[in-house]
Amino acid sequence: MKLTKICINVFAALASSLTTSAILAHDMVPGQVQKAPILLTGLTVHTVTNGVKVDNDVLLVDGKIAAVGKDLTAPDGATVMALDGKHLYPGLIALANQLGLIEIEAVRATDDTTEVTQTNPDIKARLAYNADSEVIPTIRSNGFAYSMVYPSGSMLMGQSSLMQLDAWNHQDALVAEGTGLHIRWPNASTLGSRWNPKPADEVRKANAEQLEKLQQYFKDAKAYYDAEKAGLNTGLDSRWHEMLAVFDAKRPLFVHADDERQIRQAILLAKEYGLKLTIVGGRDSWRMADELAAAKVAVIYTAPYGLPSRGDENYQQAFIVPKTLQDAGVQYALSLDGFWDTRNLVFAAGQAISFGLTPEQALRSVTINAAQIAGVADKIGSIEVGKAASLVVSDGDIFDYLGHKVTHLWIDGREVDLNNRHKQLHHKYQQRIN
Repeated sequence: MKLTKICINVFAALASSLTTSAILAHDMVPGQVQKAPILLTGLTVHTVTNGVKVDNDVLLVDGKIAAVGKDLTAPDGATVMALDGKHLYPGLIALANQLGLIEIEAVRATDDTTEVTQTNPDIKARLAYNADSEVIPTIRSNGFAYSMVYPSGSMLMGQSSLMQLDAWNHQDALVAEGTGLHIRWPNASTLGSRWNPKPADEVRKANAEQLEKLQQYFKDAKAYYDAEKAGLNTGLDSRWHEMLAVFDAKRPLFVHADDERQIRQAILLAKEYGLKLTIVGGRDSWRMADELAAAKVAVIYTAPYGLPSRGDENYQQAFIVPKTLQDAGVQYALSLDGFWDTRNLVFAAGQAISFGLTPEQALRSVTINAAQIAGVADKIGSIEVGKAASLVVSDGDIFDYLGHKVTHLWIDGREVDLNNRHKQLHHKYQQRIN
């Protein structure tokens, strides 16, 4: 009787899981593998790395960019698309978000963003990625072809993965595994808050304890690394084993930190162990932009719409950080550290133009710069012969709220369905108004 009840419970849970999955699955079918050449003609081509080319053609063959130039000849059997006057960009890249890991914030069963414990360097974000998320098509509709998703939590959070946004499952979606080990840096501020109204001395003590704990984790991981190199490890610790690539500087360390003190602490740790460091967040990065450039520390800036961090800062300080990093020579990309709001990243890049970036620099911040930070600049991020045919077409300037109108998107030469739940509801309730 007991076994029967257990089986019934298991089947009920399975049925519930399948029902939930069906409810949360969007109905856009992933594009088919490119079978014939496609020639796009008459475009303003924003190559990113080779300037803007007016009235140019682009040829796509077998999922790659085969040619870029004027008056290209269509191969036998090619599909020719006259897109005269439209703008062609590389498929945009969104870094450091949790797209596909969470569906509805208020429903815990749809949230796979966070793992328990403080030591999860062996956690891989791709395994929790839901390629059927209803949110993903809304992101694609604004021109995004790629997203680098990461697991959240505290301390050693886990590894990010770069995913392409038109897939049946996480295996199809995976572009690059282990693009970085993500760390939530311990708090450095001693100010209390409504949620933590402790005296400054207590906050300072707690901060020091957390920092000491993080440093100990790295000492333990380095000891494992040294033993592994010497052939002395007799067992496998999956946590520290996944950090071997970090100590070899083959896998970057992505430190989530906003405060200047946090960033300085992270730089010291990276220098101590010879790690390749990228700062995620970086609200205070403008305060030490020259130092970041000198140390070759990249920044994924996640507050392009941010409010001032301090009461005495300029109201527009968050908006001018990209220009400050650009002028200092810091390698940077723009991001919105969320999931549903990732679609607005393209407009955040446009806003940065209003605060000092050139259109070319803004485009780099969501294309080739992002590809470089993710370690895939040889494959995506610009319109060059041999790179992936991941391209987006807009009627006007893709960064302009008014001119922006994405009409076509290809990922690896596969045409992507740009329909989404938002558009469906829009069309539905237009009928109600009429």
